[in-house]
Amino acid sequence: MEILVVLAIIAIVTAGVVLSLNFSGGNSALDTAARRLVTLLRYTRSQAQLQTRNYGILFSPHGYRFLVFSTERNQWRAVARAEVLRPRRLPTDVSLRVRLEGRPIVLHRRRRKHPGALTPQVMIYSSGDLSSFSITLERKGTHHGFVIKPNADGRITERPLTGAAH
Repeated sequence: MEILVVLAIIAIVTAGVVLSLNFSGGNSALDTAARRLVTLLRYTRSQAQLQTRNYGILFSPHGYRFLVFSTERNQWRAVARAEVLRPRRLPTDVSLRVRLEGRPIVLHRRRRKHPGALTPQVMIYSSGDLSSFSITLERKGTHHGFVIKPNADGRITERPLTGAAH
């Protein structure tokens, strides 16, 4: 009888551990990356409106960085002194695709030879308007991911990749 009680306790503890495991295969990193990007896009949009400055996002195959347009220098520059808008690197198992006006964009690594030649792919205007974009974050080798884009009202949305237009 005592052995049955011990086996029952072991079974309950094992079931609890199994249920608490993440069976998504590491998708929590993907989920976090998608939520972070949506939050940063919304934050940057509000900053653009508050500061009446144009912001942009420059994507690379492995991450993205925020830029601000300098009217004094008439060029884009990296956002300085804003820890929240620091350059971000995506998890190694997450791929990134960007579409502008429905067309895919080829993402290049940033060339260090021309640090002043920064041009964002996605624009966040001081009026709050956004360029027409679609950003897909996908776990490599799967079809699990998210599509981030503005909806008809201009709100930035995040939808699961399956069934989403991308």
